[in-house]
Amino acid sequence: LYLLEDHSLPTVNVYVRANFGSYLDSADKVGLADICSDVMRSGGTQKWTGDQIDAMLEAIGASVETFASSTSSGINLNILSDHTDVGLEVLAEVLRRPVFDPDKIELSRMQMNSSISRRNDRIGRIAGREFRKLIYGADSPYARHTEYATVSAITRDDLVAFHADYYHPEHLMIAVWGDFDTKTMLEKIKNYFGDWQPGNTDLPPLPKINYDWRNKVYYIEKPDASQSYIKIGHIGGLVTDADYADRIVMNSILGGGFGSRLMDAVRTRLGLAYSVYGSYSSNFSYPGTFSATASTKPESTVKAAREMIAQIASMATDPPTDAEMKKGRDGYLNSFVFNFDSKAEVIHRMVALDYYGMPDDFIQQEKKQVEEVSGDAVVAAAGKNIRSEEMVVLVVGNADLFDEPLDSLGLGAPVPLDVTIPDPN
Repeated sequence: LYLLEDHSLPTVNVYVRANFGSYLDSADKVGLADICSDVMRSGGTQKWTGDQIDAMLEAIGASVETFASSTSSGINLNILSDHTDVGLEVLAEVLRRPVFDPDKIELSRMQMNSSISRRNDRIGRIAGREFRKLIYGADSPYARHTEYATVSAITRDDLVAFHADYYHPEHLMIAVWGDFDTKTMLEKIKNYFGDWQPGNTDLPPLPKINYDWRNKVYYIEKPDASQSYIKIGHIGGLVTDADYADRIVMNSILGGGFGSRLMDAVRTRLGLAYSVYGSYSSNFSYPGTFSATASTKPESTVKAAREMIAQIASMATDPPTDAEMKKGRDGYLNSFVFNFDSKAEVIHRMVALDYYGMPDDFIQQEKKQVEEVSGDAVVAAAGKNIRSEEMVVLVVGNADLFDEPLDSLGLGAPVPLDVTIPDPN
């Protein structure tokens, strides 16, 4: 439990982090954690229906919202401090005593199916989704997605069992901040949650990643695409890696907006793309991804991809200039203040840092390390973390309009990927 008394505004906010997520879904019921989270809120509780909760919160300008991701789930509450008890009671009811109304389950199922039906509408979303599958594996909880069959297989009994197994206090972290007296708030929390008994289910560990290093090109046919979408890269790293700060500067130099190598070469010098950028993402719990991304006209597809590969490779061979080093550090340092632009952001981060066993001043330490990154460290980080000879290249577009065949990249024949949405029947 985390409490931060702050009387600057007459509001109270609560963030509940559940230390589990959709990685717990079985392969035949992907979507279970998401529907459970959704219907915990919409489906009502033993005391109120979901519609009654909606009306009650709307009348006092409050919100209670649930969420689920691959590694965590939770609830956010925002309410005027005059109505704190109402908000806490609703929060406790949603967390502890949801009833999973069958009508709301069906509504959630319909909304999820609607999302499935639209998932191939945008070329960028296709590329992002399929790239993650190339990195983590199509069946990995870090990349898999719902299908009509997995959604229809989820029953009310599954939702009740998931909640009963995992929604228990030993798996939760609660942060409260806003206009309250700390001693009084502690008593309120004890009143609504103090008799909540631990469960009997241990959380399974997050699945490991066995990455397949390879140098291949993959292709997704999109005949109606007016642009080609390119993603090139491989698996990334962890926030806890010793050279994490070096990678921040490295990535900024490679693909961090205007002045980066990718932008200068692919957009400014060659005019091949309006949008091009790089990302070396890192997570606490599992490795992130490294990627360079561009959207270009079909007639420039292979030329753009070839130049992107060349710029990626240059990071390990061409030391950064003084101007690049300044840009690389400044790109991070000038945006550092935005890590503190809301109390919610700060508190969410502090809760996550605590969960992963990181010091409270982790982000300040990160800033200090970025300030001290040298050019040699950037080259070393690129040599260690970017394998330009073992990257996957994913292209989404209309191959009939490409400037050259994709096999001219020298990575062998392109491997076609099928993104057809399986029939609901």
